[in-house]
Amino acid sequence: MISIRVAGAQIDLTVGDLAGNERRIFDAMSWAEETEADVLLLPELATTGYPPEDLVLREGFVAENLAVVERLAAASGETTAVVGFVDRLDEGRLDDDSVERHVANAAAVLHGGRLIGIYHKRLLPNYGVFDEARYFAEGEDGSMLWRIGGVACGVSVCEDIWSFDGPPAAQAAAGAAILFNINGSPYHMGKGAERAELLRAQAVAAGVPLVYVNAVGGQDELVFDGDSMVFAADGSPLYRAAQFEEELFVLDVPLDSAGEPEAPPISVSASAARRISIATPPSRVRLNVEAEVYSALACALAGYVTKNGFSEVVVGLSGGIDSALTAAIAADALGPDRVWGVTMPTRYSSEGSVKDSLQLAANLGIRVDELMIDDVFAGHLDVLQGVFEGTEPGVAEENIQARIRGTVLMALSNKFGGMVVATGNKSEMAVGYATLYGDMAGGYAVLKDVYKTLVYDLARWRNRDGEVIPQTIIDKEPSAELRPDQLDSDSLPPYDTLDAILTRYIERDMGADAIIEEGYDESLVRRVARMVDRNEYKRRQAAPGVKITKKAFGRDRRLPITNHYL
Repeated sequence: MISIRVAGAQIDLTVGDLAGNERRIFDAMSWAEETEADVLLLPELATTGYPPEDLVLREGFVAENLAVVERLAAASGETTAVVGFVDRLDEGRLDDDSVERHVANAAAVLHGGRLIGIYHKRLLPNYGVFDEARYFAEGEDGSMLWRIGGVACGVSVCEDIWSFDGPPAAQAAAGAAILFNINGSPYHMGKGAERAELLRAQAVAAGVPLVYVNAVGGQDELVFDGDSMVFAADGSPLYRAAQFEEELFVLDVPLDSAGEPEAPPISVSASAARRISIATPPSRVRLNVEAEVYSALACALAGYVTKNGFSEVVVGLSGGIDSALTAAIAADALGPDRVWGVTMPTRYSSEGSVKDSLQLAANLGIRVDELMIDDVFAGHLDVLQGVFEGTEPGVAEENIQARIRGTVLMALSNKFGGMVVATGNKSEMAVGYATLYGDMAGGYAVLKDVYKTLVYDLARWRNRDGEVIPQTIIDKEPSAELRPDQLDSDSLPPYDTLDAILTRYIERDMGADAIIEEGYDESLVRRVARMVDRNEYKRRQAAPGVKITKKAFGRDRRLPITNHYL
């Protein structure tokens, strides 16, 4: 049987770390040579990290990335390496009205000490978190083929595979015996299954095997889940890599033929000498929803903290579910010795909340300090007494407490270098149930895209093998504890109802009228929609946080602050 030995490097690369990325790519190339692979696939824009954003507008950055490709080409051996990079276009390719788009999202084909050729990505995503049309020019030839290991191969980049009449289809029609697709495809819930079905269908439509290799790791608001896959020509899965873990894999992919294109492919490498077949490694089992989301959050936080050089993180522990889950994720992602919990009770804090915070810290094995701030709160009230005279206590007084806590956490961060992790969830961020310069303070908000109902699901999942988050925290009524006997339900509808409305309004872009037509109370829907819209200004000032839904706040969902439309 004809086969081609394919290696995949599902690795965590860092945007802008050209030297570090070069070392990682070189190491993968050396490993692939040892496995006698015909071809090694690396992620999209591997040299620069993905997404490089406005870095590609800097000529020096593009030039240094090209120098990396030259050195990698010189180091290439018998294994052909397909490496994502930023290519500079000839002046004749420049658009008259968009001269900044002088580069392409490209894949370099390296073999035998040379750069054999280059493929330019044709389909440029420009929706959601993607802005590739801002930076890159479209590729011109999507049907080119490469003869690697004696086999006619099609090479494409990420979005190219998402269209059934895109470059991979053209390559199959031109006679490709196998399709390779390199990716920087970020995660959101449900995307793994969606991808798998798409890739299966593409393999069937093309009638040839398909190999998909993805990046892994956290990059600002994005997290890449890996989940690389190989499908046979009939759509049956041959291999599936891990989620949220780096992995090098290699397998012999069976082919119906070596491919006989009408137009001769670009010659790269001849058929490999006869060798002993290798067994296909066992595929990894797909994580369930809670495990997948929890892994995404931990992977993103670890990437952000580590890549930005923080030694530890600081988490304010309120005794509530959000701070408890945040601390658990941080401890799992970084190790307990790199997490510092701080509880800051005032006159309105219940004894149980302090006790629960201390128990949580003990369960996680993290440091915890109890810092009393009620005297500080009293001092603020004394300062404001004159100008507040004659008014009833309200939100202003409540928010003072939250802002004192934010100040204390940031002081610890400034003094000792740890990054503050904000603890607010998506439901609260959506309706403004969060305090600017208070509980919104921090360098990263790990639950920013996690609805409150999912927070509870994740907490219960974390306790699956024994109590880590105290059950009393999970069972108690949510409360900010900023006034006597305060409950979230005093200001907000039940979270299951709120989250259902928010999902429709935010992620599905449904208007208030359309949501009401689904049976939700009109006054509640309009109230929630108004709350979401008038708190856009707060979210613009919030810490970045990992995207795990189809539409996250920030670079994904972009609405005007001044807006009178529901």
